[in-house]
Amino acid sequence: MKSLRLIVILLMTSYPVFAQEHLYQFRAELSAANNSSVQSHEVSTVSKKSPVMAVVYSLLLPGMGELYADGFSQGRYSLLAEGGLWMTYFSFRQYGAWIQNDSRNFAASHAGAQVNGKDDQYFVNIGNFGDTYEYNEKKLRDRELAKVYDVNAGYAWKWDSDASRKEFRTMRVSSERVLNNSRFVIASIVVNRVISAINAARLTRMFNQRVNDELGSWWIESSLINEGLKPDGMKLSIVHRF
Repeated sequence: MKSLRLIVILLMTSYPVFAQEHLYQFRAELSAANNSSVQSHEVSTVSKKSPVMAVVYSLLLPGMGELYADGFSQGRYSLLAEGGLWMTYFSFRQYGAWIQNDSRNFAASHAGAQVNGKDDQYFVNIGNFGDTYEYNEKKLRDRELAKVYDVNAGYAWKWDSDASRKEFRTMRVSSERVLNNSRFVIASIVVNRVISAINAARLTRMFNQRVNDELGSWWIESSLINEGLKPDGMKLSIVHRF
């Protein structure tokens, strides 16, 4: 940061004593009016910040971009939302896995199904058909020979009652719904990060604008030449920060 300083020197060597007294009074009034103490007008060392970096920080962790832009009072809500969404995601995944495991154990107990190593479509099929032969007959009628199960390869099942089959299907659908909800949570996490990134970029522009405003300020500094009982004059400095 640089400053432009215009110095005006008022010499008082030929003035009488009363003029020097007025000089002291004038300097005091000028200092009070312009708040021109050195401490209050120190040149700021704050530099501008990058909107790109703010966006990257928020995409990595919501709230961090706002913190970078000196606006964490707003970013903390994105950070809290991030934590809540991840907790919701893991809760859905855990609960959905519990229901899924319970449904498959139920199928093993009430249909004699061998559940290990089977894909999701297998469990959809055993929930829709009473046994393997009913399922295979349907596929043969539809000429879908590639989908016929080999009962000797661990794909046989037979429900002990239709009520058990329906109960299993209800459990399977419930687990699938919960697991699908977790995917919507992931989408919400992405949206939260995008919103945080946009807000961080906005706050960064505002921060940089404040820096520009400070850089463009003007003020007056005053000091006496050879301070003492009889000063020689006054020095006025008009300073512009840019």
